[in-house]
Amino acid sequence: MTSSPHSGLALSLAASSLISESDSQHYLSQARAQRKPFVTYLIENDILASKTLAEFCELEYGVPLLDLAAFDLAEIPQKYLNQKLIDKHHVLPIYTQGHTLYIAMSDPSNVAALEDFGFSFGLHTEALLVEEDKLSQAIAKLLESEHDALGMDDIDEAEISALEVADESSRLDESVNTADDDAPIVKYINKILMDAIRQGASDLHFEPYEFKYRIRFRIDGILHEASTPPVNLANRFAARLKVMARLDIAERRLPQDGRIKLKLSRNRSMDMRVNTLPTMWGEKVVIRLLDSSAARLNIEQLGFDETQKQQYLTALSKPQGMILVTGPTGSGKTVSLYTGLNILNTLEVNISTAEDPVEINLPGVNQVQVNPKAGLTFASALRSFLRQDPDIVMVGEIRDLETAEIAIKAAQTGHLVLSTLHTNSAAETLTRMMNMGVPAFNIASSVTLIMAQRLARKLCEHCKEPEIIPDTELLTLGFNTQQLAAGIKLFKPKGCKECTGGYKGRVGVYEILLMSENIAKLIMQGANSLQIAAIAQKEGMRTLRLSGLEKARLGVTSLSEINRITTN
Repeated sequence: MTSSPHSGLALSLAASSLISESDSQHYLSQARAQRKPFVTYLIENDILASKTLAEFCELEYGVPLLDLAAFDLAEIPQKYLNQKLIDKHHVLPIYTQGHTLYIAMSDPSNVAALEDFGFSFGLHTEALLVEEDKLSQAIAKLLESEHDALGMDDIDEAEISALEVADESSRLDESVNTADDDAPIVKYINKILMDAIRQGASDLHFEPYEFKYRIRFRIDGILHEASTPPVNLANRFAARLKVMARLDIAERRLPQDGRIKLKLSRNRSMDMRVNTLPTMWGEKVVIRLLDSSAARLNIEQLGFDETQKQQYLTALSKPQGMILVTGPTGSGKTVSLYTGLNILNTLEVNISTAEDPVEINLPGVNQVQVNPKAGLTFASALRSFLRQDPDIVMVGEIRDLETAEIAIKAAQTGHLVLSTLHTNSAAETLTRMMNMGVPAFNIASSVTLIMAQRLARKLCEHCKEPEIIPDTELLTLGFNTQQLAAGIKLFKPKGCKECTGGYKGRVGVYEILLMSENIAKLIMQGANSLQIAAIAQKEGMRTLRLSGLEKARLGVTSLSEINRITTN
């Protein structure tokens, strides 16, 4: 969004009983920091329900409420769909009557939108109130249909198969046509990329084998086969993707890294990280989708239980110390860290981050993309941050002793430091740092909180079905007798048109270790991770396994999914 949120609605809400005055001003400042409309911020962060807010605005401003879901978007006059104005004000012109243009909006106090559209088209303008979620869906649908009009979707498997050459030996031919007029290849790759985006994939795999070429999408952490085009096109696919990523198409013996920025519409683009790898039968290409617009940095949606959420918020509120998030690649560490930074991101603090790569753009945060080849490492960036008068520092990953020592020094000298490590549990993070060579007393005095996490697939609410498991088996899986006495109702996936194999979306599963006096003593004594974990559990830490079982008990995910991501 390019415009600042309007404060008229914030004042109206502050005068009502829906939101307190202090909360209203806080939400308004957060919306401005994120360059989002005030209404969008309220709905995305579940502060108010879309329908509740619309009904309040209807009474407060006397603007008629329209059900946008019942309106045929195809009837909107195309000449009034000024994308720049729609993006600026987050409104939608929907029809004209005489010399009046009617504008659908979720914030009736946004008078500037009416004035801008009226000036641009020389018409009188009137507001029509709509629910924010329906407005966002309508705008997104119009952008998608605009993109489809560009011809991205008018090619199918039959057309790409027609490109298959007759001679099998030509598959090994080193000459590759990379001309821009190779329209079928270009359109097919574009279609694959768009299909991946629409299905919410996080990664795409283009894989050549001896007798088969396979394209797979990673959706909700699991790979699914999306397409099997002719194997003789392997080199042409790789060449096209390398052209898009501005890589050397002549170099096929070494891995390469690049980036693609795919423009989806006038106001939305998708960053993609591209890696090529020479294999026995050609170059495998893996693309990571980095959609910062899709990331909803809302702590309520991460999956914390109430105790874990308060522990994280308490650690974030401290003026100094170190918060470490750990877990394997793809476990949601980045979103957890950015959610914390989003909470801390106010006009009063200076926040700097060093990342590889920068995955989510946060307005108001100084984000640095590390470049080891140029000498810009995590350690050198962090060292520079400390000369930039920082309050909060985020280091993408602590990989070596040098980075660890500088981060700890920052945490001990009045800065809040957030970072990640790759370990399996919270307790193992402490022993990993000791193994790096960090002195035990520095770890004990600087680390505030360690959070280990995994991502579990959420059961589809439309088709999940009950699962019956004997109590004796539930006990061996980790449930206790108190839970059994209270009754445990578990669910399993089924699968429907609304989901992928019975699952839709993912939720975090967490293990939070707080630095206590007892744990600090264990660290000073050189204790191992098992000893540290045992004390932490006595002090109330819920392990990843137990947190996962609670998610299954609540019907959020299945027991088989928890068994997949945790060990008993």
